[in-house]
Amino acid sequence: MDLLYFALLCSVLIFVHELGHFVCAKIFGVKVLTFSIGFGPRVLRLRGRETEYCIALLPLGGFVKMLEENRQEAVLPEDRKRTFESQALWKRVIIVMAGPAMNVLFPVLLYFAVFIGETRFVPPTVGVVLPGHPAEGRLFPGDRILEVDGERVGTFAELHRIVAKSPNQELRLKVFRNKEHVEVTVVPEEKLVHKPLEIVDRVGEIGIKPSRPAAVVGVSRPDSPAFRAGLRTFDVVTEVRGRPVKTFVDLEQALEESRGATVPVTYLRPIPVRALGGLADLAVYESGVAALTPETGNGDLLARTGIEPADLYVAEVPEGSAEWDAELRPGDRITEVDGVEVTAWSTFVELLFTAPDRPHVITWQRSGQRKSGTIELRREDWIDEYGQHRPRFYLRASNWSPMVAEPYVDSPYAFTFALESAIDETYDVIRFIVVGIVRIMEGKVSISTLGGPITVYDVIGEEGAKGVSYFVWAMAVISINLGLINLLPIPVLDGGHLLFFTFEAVLRRPLPLRVREIASLVGLMVLIGLMGIAFKNDVERRWDVIQGQFKELVG
Repeated sequence: MDLLYFALLCSVLIFVHELGHFVCAKIFGVKVLTFSIGFGPRVLRLRGRETEYCIALLPLGGFVKMLEENRQEAVLPEDRKRTFESQALWKRVIIVMAGPAMNVLFPVLLYFAVFIGETRFVPPTVGVVLPGHPAEGRLFPGDRILEVDGERVGTFAELHRIVAKSPNQELRLKVFRNKEHVEVTVVPEEKLVHKPLEIVDRVGEIGIKPSRPAAVVGVSRPDSPAFRAGLRTFDVVTEVRGRPVKTFVDLEQALEESRGATVPVTYLRPIPVRALGGLADLAVYESGVAALTPETGNGDLLARTGIEPADLYVAEVPEGSAEWDAELRPGDRITEVDGVEVTAWSTFVELLFTAPDRPHVITWQRSGQRKSGTIELRREDWIDEYGQHRPRFYLRASNWSPMVAEPYVDSPYAFTFALESAIDETYDVIRFIVVGIVRIMEGKVSISTLGGPITVYDVIGEEGAKGVSYFVWAMAVISINLGLINLLPIPVLDGGHLLFFTFEAVLRRPLPLRVREIASLVGLMVLIGLMGIAFKNDVERRWDVIQGQFKELVG
């Protein structure tokens, strides 16, 4: 099956590449003698009016043979104006560029096919507003964003893309809130996103999430009504007085309607269980009912019941970690980092990772008592697949605050969203490949990262086994690689022909045939050398597999 995927990919990408040359040659009146996909013995041959169409056995290349004056075949007088050399320079440039251009543009179609297949979208409804971000105090949970600067948005993904492209730019949002439309202005803050190959993206962020926190409670005070009723941190409330509860907002509303009265609260309590002899940590839910009597008064939910979201409560601390050594334990509620109050787990993480390589003093509450300790994020240095040294920092402690997604919706702008997303994805891949080539030339990325046919074979087999969309995704990336590599200024490649045309434009005459032949020979040697390096890298990556297969054959 892997071989079938590999043959299909090569055939399609080569066909697309050669089709670009073929179509442009036909448009400009150049006589095309042969259009061939593959090399070696011909499996299929069709004869057109003046062009022979062939499919060869080995799908590792292809060519479009045009009528040329410098070949040994005789050119009839009536065909002299139909040779490749007789065309104006700009026409020849377009014909040569058409192949790589098709390989670069073809992924737009492939990505579009993937994105247009997505039919379920998260609506543009605000679920969480992160503290300390631009949306705080301007947007609220439950807000439905309808327009951004007059542009209609139907999904959260569309909203996210617009915001990401607008750092430090004021955006006017039309919001549906409390059964009425309101206008909100917000300025996305600029966030730096570090990617491999030293690529840094500047994106906008306003600090909202589309899903709402589930009704998972945190109970920090042992003298609170919730604790006395038997509720504990991480209990999942499912009903209040028989009324189903899904989100924490639902819980707040249900308890608000029951001021001063004792209400039955049904909950599920996660109980840790070690399974498979300690190889897996699971949790099973134990059901229960608590009789909760909120205190009277005008205070908020926390003041009247002792209940708050479980977001800031620590759910897990691995033994032996820096957090464990600082005496942080599951159930503790984080309150400060380096003297700065935190109101959400996201803020806690942001403060730690602002300076990930230095110690931090964290403060927490346990059973109403204040405690503190010093931790350092775990650091791991590693070499990525591009040969670059990269540090990673890890926070070992984690929280547990599950989210409840909004019901999915159909996007009324699915076509536009798919097309724009396809263009953005193609641009990102092109930039990544171009930067990778530059980094190799700069010596910042090892040439051992080059891959050849064996690597392509492995990747295509792995992605094809995952499904059609993964195979299409891989095909798009390899197509862009093929197009850009063909534009390298190496004679025998399309980029080499463009280099010759550049000299021709400067000198106002073609380079001598002998010079072009020698340059093509040198280019061929360079290309063979690069292919040899890529093949060597492929073998080294699979050496263990090759050794194992050889031993099986010998044995």
